[in-house]
Amino acid sequence: MPEKKAYAKINLGLDVIGTLPNGYHEVKMIMQTVGIYDVLTFEKTESDITISTDSGELPVGEDNLIYKAAKLLMDTYKVKGGVRIHLEKHIPIAAGMAGGSTDAAATLKGVNELYGLGCTLEELQKIGVKIGADVPYCLMGGTALAEGIGEKLTGLPAAPQCYLLVAKPDINVSTKYVYEHLDAEPILNHPDIDGMIAAIRSDNLEGVASRLGNVLETVTENAYPIIGELKQLMLESGASGSLMSGSGPTVFGIFTDKTKARNAFEDIVQKKLVKQIFLTDFVSENE
Repeated sequence: MPEKKAYAKINLGLDVIGTLPNGYHEVKMIMQTVGIYDVLTFEKTESDITISTDSGELPVGEDNLIYKAAKLLMDTYKVKGGVRIHLEKHIPIAAGMAGGSTDAAATLKGVNELYGLGCTLEELQKIGVKIGADVPYCLMGGTALAEGIGEKLTGLPAAPQCYLLVAKPDINVSTKYVYEHLDAEPILNHPDIDGMIAAIRSDNLEGVASRLGNVLETVTENAYPIIGELKQLMLESGASGSLMSGSGPTVFGIFTDKTKARNAFEDIVQKKLVKQIFLTDFVSENE
């Protein structure tokens, strides 16, 4: 019975550089896999796709991205049979960490392995982009530049290691809401994505931390001031840099000192500022 880890991602940099004719936003992002993951197990059945999970917050029907990924792959390759998939959920939900997309990516890998389809990474990515723009990246993992709607990927060297504090407040943010409100105002400060890439290539953690930037932050932070509070707290606790991931509301801090990261962790827990919090690190590639 195959088992797959589905790793979460954060954005070290997220820029929106325009709007495409189809209405999608054209982005330029640095994606980074982190050591927080869901676990999916796969079992052959005679027919149908069935999903179970230990999370009470997720649908298990046809709206679930796991279901969509399994169905699309099995229909594409005319698989005779079914699959039972169980999801052990750890990644925060609606958090800007690609939780649904990474579960879909793990499903494509798991069903590919379960039925011996022999699909390459590139073939899985072509199917994955039909499910969501983040799925091709989640299939690849590691450190990458994402362009287009997020599907044009350029692998980068592993980002310099650090201690990473990841905190998810007890709010859910609609990505649609954030992008709609982003369009209402001109973007005045664009993150230095090219400088970030140079810092990653030269293994310069301070260079990475000093260039953290996310153009969506202003929209989400205006709506939810807790995001700014968490960033400020992490910086005051000794983080080299702090940023909101994706459309939020998750906030992360990059630390070079594990004791400072641990103290910040305990401080945030004591103040009851978040629903979920993790002390983790960067992961260089998916399993």
